[in-house]
Amino acid sequence: MINLTLNNGVTMPALGLGVFQSSPQDTADAVASALATGYRHIDTAAVYQNERQVGEGLRRSGLDRSEVFLETKVWVGDYGSDATPRAFDKATRKLGVEYLDLLILHQPAPSRFDATVAAYTALEKLLTQGQVRAVGISNFMPGHLAELIRRTNVVPAVNQIELHPYFTQPAVQQADAEHGILTQAWSPIGGITFYPGWGDHRRKVMDDPAITALAHTHGKSPAQVLLRWHSQQGRSAIPKSTDPRRIAENFDVFDFALTDDELATIDALDTGVRHGPDPDVARPEVFDMVIPDA
Repeated sequence: MINLTLNNGVTMPALGLGVFQSSPQDTADAVASALATGYRHIDTAAVYQNERQVGEGLRRSGLDRSEVFLETKVWVGDYGSDATPRAFDKATRKLGVEYLDLLILHQPAPSRFDATVAAYTALEKLLTQGQVRAVGISNFMPGHLAELIRRTNVVPAVNQIELHPYFTQPAVQQADAEHGILTQAWSPIGGITFYPGWGDHRRKVMDDPAITALAHTHGKSPAQVLLRWHSQQGRSAIPKSTDPRRIAENFDVFDFALTDDELATIDALDTGVRHGPDPDVARPEVFDMVIPDA
C-alpha cells in the first residue's frame, strides 16, 4: 500500500474504498471485506446514509480505530457555524468513533457560498480542537477554491472531484497542486459514465479499446490499469464495490507499472465532458436535504 502525505503532515493511504450508492445492507459487508483484504482507508458521506454501516464494518474487522483512515463529508444542508459542528457529532455517533481523519465539505454550493465559508471555518475549529486530523473539500472548481482560500485560514488538505480518463479536470488538478492540495478521484474507474440517468454521454471507460489493450499487455483488469494510472500520477482514488472479488482486485495494483507513454495514452482519452452534477448549478431541492440524527 502506498501512503500519501497531506499538506499538514498527516499520512493517508492512497487507495480507499468508496461507498457511494452502496446500500446500507451491503455497506458493512463491503467495509469488512475491504479491511480484511488490506484496505486501511474508507470514504463515506452523510448524504450516502450509510455511515452507521461503515462503523459496523470497522468494528467487525477487529482493527484498532487508529489503523483505519476514515473520511466523511458534511452535506450542504448542514453548512453553517452552528450546523456544521452538529454534523460532525452526527457523523461520529453513526460511525461509532471519537474523531475523524478527514472531514470535507461535499459541495461548494456557490449560490450560498457564505454558508460554505461558515461551514469551512467550523471545520478549521474542529481541526484546532483535535477532533479531525485534516479538513478538505469536494467538487470545488478553481474559482471556488480561490475564494475559499481568500476567506479562510487553513488550506484544504484534499479536493475530491470526479476524475477518470474521460474527464480529467486538468485545471482543477493544477489549482490543487499550486496550493499543495491532494486531488482525490471519485468515480476513478469511470462508473459515473454509465450510471443510468446521468446524461446522454454514457460510454463505459473500462470498455475503451485503449484501456483494454493496456490491460491485456499487463495481464491486469481494466479497473486495475485505471487505478494504477491514478496512483502513478500521485492521486488518491476511492473505487466503489460491494463484490469481495472486485474489492480484492482493485487493491491488487501495486505490482506493475505503466510506462510514460502508456500514462500519456490514458491522459489523451479526456473528452472534457462532465458526467456527474455540475458544482456551479444550484440544486436547492437536494442541497436542503435533512440529514437525520444518529
